[in-house]
Amino acid sequence: MSTHGHDHPHPHDHDHPPEAAPWKHDGVRVIPGNQLDANTAQTPGMDRRAAINLARVGAQKLWAGTVTIHANAKTGAHHHGHLESVIYIVKGRARMRWGEHLEFTAEAGPGDFIYVPPYVPHQEINASPSEALECVLCRSDGEAVAINLDIEPAEPPEQVLWVDPTHPRGGV
Repeated sequence: MSTHGHDHPHPHDHDHPPEAAPWKHDGVRVIPGNQLDANTAQTPGMDRRAAINLARVGAQKLWAGTVTIHANAKTGAHHHGHLESVIYIVKGRARMRWGEHLEFTAEAGPGDFIYVPPYVPHQEINASPSEALECVLCRSDGEAVAINLDIEPAEPPEQVLWVDPTHPRGGV
């Protein structure tokens, strides 16, 4: 017999939720892919959309969403503050540049993961001249942080006009 008065292998009461846990409305959430939120921190040259964050589902320790970089487009230099980021490449070819002068480079394709540590200056580049780069992005906080940097990028970004309900004729 265990010192807790029983000898079965399940977790103890302090590991169980309260008796009246509101799991129906505060449990698992499914966010349909066509309902992602474009009201996120944006970097010129890319389109971020939130699926999971503090505002949408109450996430305290992570942010998840999608990022699309149009064919031949490049972001400006930026970092994500204290957050860690993981990028999963769904479609296309990504080229990452990083460092104080964006002097380092690596490429990734479908099925590859990219890890970006906190405060690392970087630039995302769609290495394809004809295919969109589609990624899933996760960060280590419930709010997205994107801090654009005033450093000369290794590969200058091109102006990309986004067409969406807010900018029906195109905008940056």
